[in-house]
Amino acid sequence: MKCVSIKGKREFEIREVAEPIAENGEVIIDVKKCGICGSDIHYWESGEPVGLILGHEYVGVVMNPGNREDLKVGDRVTALPISPCMKCSACETGNLQYCTQTWTKATGLSLAYPGALAPKMKVHSDMVVKVPDTISDNEVAMVEPTAVGLHAIHLADIKVGQKVLVVGGGIIGLVSAMFAKKEGASYVALSETNKARGEKAVELGVADEWLDANSSMIETALSKTNSGFDIVIECCGNEPAVTSSILCVKPGGKIVLVGVASEPIMVPTVLSVMKEVTMQGAIAYTKDEFVTCIDLIANKHIDVLKFVDDTVGLEDVQKSYERLTSGSNSAVKILVDPNK
Repeated sequence: MKCVSIKGKREFEIREVAEPIAENGEVIIDVKKCGICGSDIHYWESGEPVGLILGHEYVGVVMNPGNREDLKVGDRVTALPISPCMKCSACETGNLQYCTQTWTKATGLSLAYPGALAPKMKVHSDMVVKVPDTISDNEVAMVEPTAVGLHAIHLADIKVGQKVLVVGGGIIGLVSAMFAKKEGASYVALSETNKARGEKAVELGVADEWLDANSSMIETALSKTNSGFDIVIECCGNEPAVTSSILCVKPGGKIVLVGVASEPIMVPTVLSVMKEVTMQGAIAYTKDEFVTCIDLIANKHIDVLKFVDDTVGLEDVQKSYERLTSGSNSAVKILVDPNK
């Protein structure tokens, strides 16, 4: 079958690979849609590991139910892409994201379990979740990033009337802003270096205003909030973004770090100390949050289709990654149909 895999720095190749075989009770699915994630972009930009087939936001139809007796051929499913041991204290308490094994054989993030940039894939059977008929394929492909945003907002613990800043207008930033408004934030601002993305956040109704991170964003933020934001959701994972988060949060405020830095970064911790800022890391989501997002979408409590910019085939994956990293395009979420 044809797939797209990493060839080198910022370069994909289309190649033929064998169809997946269930060796340990895995579920084999026929992939219908796959989303391009920000973490996928990090792998592509680094060019490693060579040969990796990305894609961990997906929806498909069961071809082989593996060891899952509650599944049958033809069921529509998605899955948490992680590989937790299901035996440690983290797993036993429902915090699969803390398990030391969670990312070792993650689907679409490891060579052992190729991702959804291919027509067929095998997934860990205990992570598979059936989806209702009331949710479309495009919506299911949006569940995983939506769960990341929901987890960040749960950790932020926003109170009604608080002012929230979201740093970064990618899909996680937009989803986080959407949930912040639903939690009752009285003012949600989004900072971005990409004007097109900043304006898009306001047009989509998830942010009240966008702040240009290329100009005097700090002064603007402080003037609009008096002493700073109650909550800052940082969704970039780079030094300027984390530093601006510290500068923009009010004394005694809270910063939730959602963005992942690929290398060590330097930040002004003295400001965090002087302002007694709480800094909370956020990684992935719980299984309950993942399932909650399916329910929220299925019951039309949230609209995630408004974030989808395009659907492409495997031949256009390279161009799509370039589009998402251009720094000037408004696109935040592109889906891939491996059968297109």
